[in-house]
Amino acid sequence: MVYFLKFGASFILPPGIFIVFLFFYSIHLWKHSASGGGIYGWQRPTLRKKAAAMLMVFTLVFYLFCTPWLAEKSMSWLEDEYQPPKQVQGDVIVMLGGGAYADTPDVSGQGTLCAAPSARLLTAVRLQRQLNLPILLSGGQVYEDTGAEAKIAKRVLMDLGVPEDKILVEDKSLNTTQNARYSAEIMQEKGLKNPVLVTSAFHMKRAMLNFEKQGYKPVPFPSDYRTGRKHVFHYVKLRPSMDALYDNAVVLQETLRAMITRYFE
Repeated sequence: MVYFLKFGASFILPPGIFIVFLFFYSIHLWKHSASGGGIYGWQRPTLRKKAAAMLMVFTLVFYLFCTPWLAEKSMSWLEDEYQPPKQVQGDVIVMLGGGAYADTPDVSGQGTLCAAPSARLLTAVRLQRQLNLPILLSGGQVYEDTGAEAKIAKRVLMDLGVPEDKILVEDKSLNTTQNARYSAEIMQEKGLKNPVLVTSAFHMKRAMLNFEKQGYKPVPFPSDYRTGRKHVFHYVKLRPSMDALYDNAVVLQETLRAMITRYFE
């Protein structure tokens, strides 16, 4: 009963309510395709039928992109590109930023990392304690109202007991391409050649491509997984969800940006 209520409720909230509206509107448009003119102003019934059919196809595709079922499969495809190595070897841990708030209250001051870089930082700290390597934090202040990612991450690392002399800061980059470029400059200056790259699993493919273009072959250590490895079908996974729509948009975005990085940058 609980699952059924969750499934039903998803169709009266966004994005489910939009799917319901588009579905019934496409049926309405098809049924009225035989009438001439009317509120649609189209004189050709075949044209109205094609429009109704196209709207129905769009609605079904949009619905699928809103389902956790499809999001789970597409995100897993992207996240499975790289696996954490069983034995990690390198001379520096490079952690990429992924968003921060400048003025939110924190334990030791103002400014906090968003969820994704917080998960990345947790992985980086554990690797640092295991390997005793320096951590290179990469990420600047992307917008006027966001936080300086690397500087906030440095404060958090020091709160967690990482010595300041084990922390390197790259705070100029605004995107993944610049993450790799400016991090490479610091690594060359410090004589570091074998980075262990920590970023979200869905972001790792594009990050690796950018670092490889700078002449590095990082050891990938993905974190911040958005889906598990075991997938069991349940009808609730067919409910429309904003989170699922976002995950599918992330997959499309990362795939497109990886193609641009590989062939055009």
